[in-house]
Amino acid sequence: MNGLDLLGPQQRGLFIGGTWRDAAGGKRLDVIDPADGSVLTDVADGSVADAVDALDAAVAAQASWATTPPRERGEILRTAFSLVTGRAEQFAHLMSLEMGKTVAEAEGEVAYGAEFFRWYSEEAVRIHGRWMQAPGGGSRLLTIKKPVGPCLFITPWNFPLAMGTRKIGPAIAAGCTMVVKPASQTPLTMLALAAVLEEAGLPAGVLNVVTTSHTGEFSQTLQADDRLRKVSFTGSTGVGRVLVRQSADQLQRLSMELGGNAPFLVFEDADVDAAVDGAMVAKMRNMGEACTAANRFLVHRSVAQEFADKLGKRMGGLTVGRGQDTGVDVGPLIDERAVETVSQLVTDAVHDGATVVCGGAVPDGPGYFYPPTVLLDVPVESEINVQEIFGPVAPITTFEGEADAIRLANDTEYGLASYVYTRDLARTIRLAEALEFGMVGVNTGLISNPAAPFGGVKSSGFGREGGFEGIEEYLETTYVALPGG
Repeated sequence: MNGLDLLGPQQRGLFIGGTWRDAAGGKRLDVIDPADGSVLTDVADGSVADAVDALDAAVAAQASWATTPPRERGEILRTAFSLVTGRAEQFAHLMSLEMGKTVAEAEGEVAYGAEFFRWYSEEAVRIHGRWMQAPGGGSRLLTIKKPVGPCLFITPWNFPLAMGTRKIGPAIAAGCTMVVKPASQTPLTMLALAAVLEEAGLPAGVLNVVTTSHTGEFSQTLQADDRLRKVSFTGSTGVGRVLVRQSADQLQRLSMELGGNAPFLVFEDADVDAAVDGAMVAKMRNMGEACTAANRFLVHRSVAQEFADKLGKRMGGLTVGRGQDTGVDVGPLIDERAVETVSQLVTDAVHDGATVVCGGAVPDGPGYFYPPTVLLDVPVESEINVQEIFGPVAPITTFEGEADAIRLANDTEYGLASYVYTRDLARTIRLAEALEFGMVGVNTGLISNPAAPFGGVKSSGFGREGGFEGIEEYLETTYVALPGG
């Protein structure tokens, strides 16, 4: 199966105002297969003028979409959920081609990503305010919820379906229109998703998709427009800071899901085999190219060698290759620069005194591959403990006690995800309270769930996606004062 069959020639263009069209000037953007560096296909390379056209379409559709009955909005999402899940295999192959992950892992993303459509199809009819008597009497207080208005979504390359659905789903449910700019490395999945939403009956102009290589100009132009009311971004902290600064003049609402440096804590009382199982999930999901990926393995000295040996055996036994091939466990990284970054971090860690348990050497090409790697006795100050790795490398640093573990875990500017393995219930409560992260996984390596609020603190951003909290990001509150009877 070739996932490219989800897209006809027209659907490799821009989707603006319900119409598929070429970019102004006719420019095209190549989409590269990371498994061998070849060109898969090309898509329209939108200009700043196209971005403005997309916002025009979103603004034109906003008033009528905001007054569309919630049940209708929810039914469109429910239909889209059914369409995506019915084409899960095609979506998975498409993602595997443009991003590199294995088909099996891509199928997991389809299931996870589609669930945001189902969840928010149910939340669309549960948007409500409140009514109460004023505490002092004599009047009534009414609050109502309204859609924020036209939004800009900038999505990353690592989860090209799920990072779109968890923004698009609540926006549709809340009654907001939107312009989506997918990552230039992986635009195909978003275009296929736009085609599904069109088929599901989403009115013209509610969703507009512009693929472009001019990301900076694109966001700067739209954020300078006072008609844009919200920006949601998933990506690097550096880019997030730029978008926050650009939002200041128009005071736009923001949701920022930024970088991570997740600690994975293994205490002396942990079930080491279970911790290794969890580590394989937390580290190897998406080849480690995930903001929630376990980045620093902080392991009690008494179990560090056992944990390293078992993790090294598991990771060293994985098969690396093209994501669409049978029997492959680990696909390529996104591009050559990613391989160079991961390789340099490992080289520096070894120079600092770390021991290679498995992996550690870049294979011959073609393609952007890096082998699953485990490092033991990584010094705390090593750069690999500071920088987000975004690759299949597990650096293990030891600690002596709980206070030491908490100090090391929190010693980062980031605060997205964290993981804890211990059999001590009281300790899990202490850690949940002490760890400076938006999400804490206890004896599990998988924390993402559409029904739960996803997001971080500190330099990992602000706002939440998913759960009951996710739709609030797209709603404003109006207070109405009424005279009492």
